[in-house]
Amino acid sequence: MAEQQVAWIGLGNMGRATFAFVTASQEEAWRSGECLRNLPKPHAHGPKCSADGLPWISYASRAAADLRRGMVKNLVEKGPLSKPLIVYNRTQSKAIDLAKTLLQQIIPVSTVKEAVEKATIIFICLGDDPAVEISPDTTRRLAQLLESSGASFAACPVFGAPSAAEAGKLVCVLAGRKESVERVKPFCTGVMGHAIMDLSTKSEDPGKASMLKVLGNSVIFRMVSAVSESLVVAEKSDLGVESIHSFLELFFPGAAVAYSNRMVSGMYHTLEEPLFAVDLARKDTRHAMDMAKAVGVRMKGVEVLDEALQAAKYHSGAKGDLSAIYGVARQDAGLKFENNQLGQ
Repeated sequence: MAEQQVAWIGLGNMGRATFAFVTASQEEAWRSGECLRNLPKPHAHGPKCSADGLPWISYASRAAADLRRGMVKNLVEKGPLSKPLIVYNRTQSKAIDLAKTLLQQIIPVSTVKEAVEKATIIFICLGDDPAVEISPDTTRRLAQLLESSGASFAACPVFGAPSAAEAGKLVCVLAGRKESVERVKPFCTGVMGHAIMDLSTKSEDPGKASMLKVLGNSVIFRMVSAVSESLVVAEKSDLGVESIHSFLELFFPGAAVAYSNRMVSGMYHTLEEPLFAVDLARKDTRHAMDMAKAVGVRMKGVEVLDEALQAAKYHSGAKGDLSAIYGVARQDAGLKFENNQLGQ
């Protein structure tokens, strides 16, 4: 395999990248695409080598910077890199600080152009709608933009919390042309992720990854809603929230238990920074409802969830966490939004 230079753009929100320009963008992502237009045509590195000029813009539904830092850490420590990773972040100090913790295995740069002009593989991970739009149609438009510039494209949104990113246990959803997806896999399996869902076996449409991400998130959100309502009923009926939490530990370990912990402990109303911001959750619910409407389906559960997210945003502001819908469920039941715990 020929030597390759890998670059990573964006440390703020959850994303992922490897030979891919995942979910779409708005101003900054389009600007990145324009940078690629002006680059020389890719070199020929031979089959299954690290692709040339492969941008990957990935979106995220999480405001925790720890997620991306965990991915970068695993990429430089376990990924097939032959040179230090080039990293650009809008707040450059974050990239500089990360370089110090990773013993200079990354090279911080100050502009997107610096990041892409020397790279043969580009990961782009942006945060919210002003920077990245995860709708399937936008993913497809960006794939066309990049492919018309001589780059390859594979979409790869991920599922997982910051702790999963740190441990390299994310689930990577890959879509696009089969050859591009195959080039991405070495950076996912055993590096940033522990499992892969390869949608390229059935379709070359990169938008399929965005569709699965949106619908997958809607399932997770409704699970969180069910947990919150069950805890409220358990509290008011004197069954006790501990009983519901124990049930979840036995039957639904993982995300359900994590959100239950966040609710029972009081973290949902004491977090200084959201682990999953309500605004990002609402973005995904809107996409899910739009997808359903386009095929003549109504997602009534998601509509109700969106109302709860609106109420959580009203109470907690822009830094409200998805788990704050527990407080909304409490209010609907005649309880205070906050429980008596301090989130410790």
